Amino acid sequence: MDRRTRSSASAVPPCAVETTLRIMSGKWKGVILYRLLAGKKRFNELQKMMPAVTHRTLTLQLRELEEDGIVKRTVYAEVPPRVEYELTELGFTMEPVIRAMYDWGTFYKSTLPGEDAPSHSCDQEGKMG
Repeated sequence: MDRRTRSSASAVPPCAVETTLRIMSGKWKGVILYRLLAGKKRFNELQKMMPAVTHRTLTLQLRELEEDGIVKRTVYAEVPPRVEYELTELGFTMEPVIRAMYDWGTFYKSTLPGEDAPSHSCDQEGKMG
């Protein structure tokens, strides 16, 4: 059974929030989507932007996003091989969700003691504001 048809034990279709969370489940998927909002990225570019993610995890999460139709993977017949990732048309429809997550994370960090000015490690490539 593939990821699109997998559901809970009941035969009732998942609610819309459950569907969205299934697509975005995975610690790094939200950050991957955020990074790809700025445009095409090569694998190594994504990895440099997210130094805490392992090669394997990034690969698996990109594959899952590709299977779900959110990310497009393009392989160029070059030596050395070049692979680029970009959001699909469907993937770009997630922009409001990613923006809302960014805004909420900024708000939440501002409520924490000792957080005078929120730091945005996400802002290395294109600000969300």
